[in-house]
Amino acid sequence: MKKILSSAILFLLFLSAVSCKEKHTRLPSKDLTITRSNGTTITVDAEIAKTNETRQFGFMEREEIPDGTGMIFVFEQDQILRFWMKNTPTPLSIAYIDRNGKIRDIFDMTPFSLSEIVSTVSVRYALEVPQGWFQKNDIKTGDMVELLEEW
Repeated sequence: MKKILSSAILFLLFLSAVSCKEKHTRLPSKDLTITRSNGTTITVDAEIAKTNETRQFGFMEREEIPDGTGMIFVFEQDQILRFWMKNTPTPLSIAYIDRNGKIRDIFDMTPFSLSEIVSTVSVRYALEVPQGWFQKNDIKTGDMVELLEEW
């Protein structure tokens, strides 16, 4: 009986480890081009979170997010968006983007914080990147993100 119980516990631990690993799987990504107010461009390799599940999990539990990468959250309609950093150990910056691709807000977010970061207007997208990436690359509100026809 002890052997069966031990085997069952080990199996459950294995399933748990596999399940956690799958949550960290990189989502499909696309290069997004951002045009700055001076006309120059920069590209970010953005994972695409377009389902409820991928949007809810986002960058949770990710220990490392390389420079030049991010995650774009795609919503079906314009709305006031609210993001938080539950279970997210990596400092991030977020840009709220309207349906035309215009960056409306940029905020820094604190790891593990449950405080909501709320868009100031209705938007369709949110782009998360490593904290400071927008500032380092001279990206500001009013700059334009080239949106994809198909997500």
